[in-house]
Amino acid sequence: MLLTVSHVSIAYPARRRGIAGFFGATEPHEVVHDVSFGIDEGETLALVGESGCGKTTLARAILGLVPVSSGTISLVGEESGKGGTVRPAQMVFQDPFASLNPRLTVLDLVTEAAVAHGLFPRAERRERARALLADVGLPADILDRYPHAFSGGQRQRLNIARALSLEPRLLVCDEPVSALDVSVQAQVLNLLADLRESRRLAMLFISHDIAVVRHVADRVTVMQSGRIVEIGTADQVLDHPSHPYTRALLDACLD
Repeated sequence: MLLTVSHVSIAYPARRRGIAGFFGATEPHEVVHDVSFGIDEGETLALVGESGCGKTTLARAILGLVPVSSGTISLVGEESGKGGTVRPAQMVFQDPFASLNPRLTVLDLVTEAAVAHGLFPRAERRERARALLADVGLPADILDRYPHAFSGGQRQRLNIARALSLEPRLLVCDEPVSALDVSVQAQVLNLLADLRESRRLAMLFISHDIAVVRHVADRVTVMQSGRIVEIGTADQVLDHPSHPYTRALLDACLD
């Protein structure tokens, strides 16, 4: 198993009001409760559920950005580079406009992190950047341009190229096409499918769009209020749901 999430709970501190409106002692507020699942190499697991159910918090914990309160998250292949630990999981963000630094050129955007981690020398940046752009279907002559020059779909391709530069084995895709036009969504989804096959990438795909989930997922995990309430193959969960919450989600998508 490439990724193993075992009995993970995640809590944030919550402020409690004291006398006369002053904040008193803090109490932990648990947002993810005893979650367990795994993802194999080359597999796409979709994580679905309503807003605020803990999907993104769990994704951030997998990336090492949020500490877990209990349980364990194990990623095969984590190792140290010159710039510190290189985590074999990278994020593709929801908003392609906000997730790219407008002051950096394409060359810097897609190579800066990899150079910092010692994955290749600075002298090879342009060569590596051209290869990454080819992988995501972008021309090589854009290296010196800035993010404002590109459409939303092109920016999302740049986000994917930046993630690939760190040679991940798992991509965590947090609503990666929800901000794009429908026609562009299909192009980006097909790109992700091609990359999964060519690179044997695993994917954790967070989405509320059942049509998108049906298109990309091998298995589906349903989260409600921080808990996993159903998990199974995409056909099982989407066509024959066993939990009332899953049925409610599917019914809402049909309305």
